[in-house]
Amino acid sequence: MAGMVIRALFAMLITAQTITAQDHAAVLSERVVARVSEVPGATVGVVFAEVGGGAAIYLNPDSVFHAASTMKVPVMIEYFRGIDAGRIKRNQDLLLGTGFKSIVDGSPYSLDAGVDSDSSVFARVGQRVPLRWLVERMIVRSSNLATNTLIEVLDARKVDATAKSLGTTRMKVLRGVEDGKAFQQGLNNQTSARDLAALLEAIETGKAASKASCREMIDILARQEFNDEIPAGLPPGTRVAHKTGWITGTSHDAALVYPPGRKPYVLVVLTKGISERPVAQRLIADISRMVWESLEVTK
Repeated sequence: MAGMVIRALFAMLITAQTITAQDHAAVLSERVVARVSEVPGATVGVVFAEVGGGAAIYLNPDSVFHAASTMKVPVMIEYFRGIDAGRIKRNQDLLLGTGFKSIVDGSPYSLDAGVDSDSSVFARVGQRVPLRWLVERMIVRSSNLATNTLIEVLDARKVDATAKSLGTTRMKVLRGVEDGKAFQQGLNNQTSARDLAALLEAIETGKAASKASCREMIDILARQEFNDEIPAGLPPGTRVAHKTGWITGTSHDAALVYPPGRKPYVLVVLTKGISERPVAQRLIADISRMVWESLEVTK
């Protein structure tokens, strides 16, 4: 009899904890929706989920957005898979140039140093550079030249197939960046918040590539130098491994966040329809802050 009572009390406790967690998630969702409503014309996709299960919220998780530079995450994954499979050597290098071919008709186009976020890559044009260095620059400074060079080596179709093998359903990796003809025809890289979350969780859990390669990817993402979105909503010093992306009217951030004493969580915030980038950055930072505060309440 006593055992039955204990089991019943334990079941009640678990149920109460579940309800409490659900209540906190509902409150967080309401806060996020209210904050988004403060930005007229904004479309926002949000996925927050503790890795391995736990607290989670979803807001337009399957809405499709122009991927901007978040498409560089699956490019990085494909590079490390190539390393693991022996298709790419760790010391492999190539002669760096600035010319590429449009996926529309093969016509040439060039990248302009004046609109790239990483001048250090352009400074090495005409030299042989390691692929591993290009991966680093592609993520930490979002170099478009590094990205296009890597996609030529890796093949966009293979990058896209790798993303799909890891559970993405709406993501498309069609091309490098600044292919004007492709852009005019609507042939753009795209993603959803759920798809980016799936890739980040695959990296964190060691499913995206070998365990060693996944750890290396996390370290690269943690060296990201643009930190005005998700990291800006977190306490100073919080470890964040993330990738930003932006084009006109579109700003994104996709992150693995490591709270001290808790399991990591994935947070992806995608935005479009916001003409002023600082407005989008504040929105993303505020959503990040709300997520962190919700976890503090449930400690």
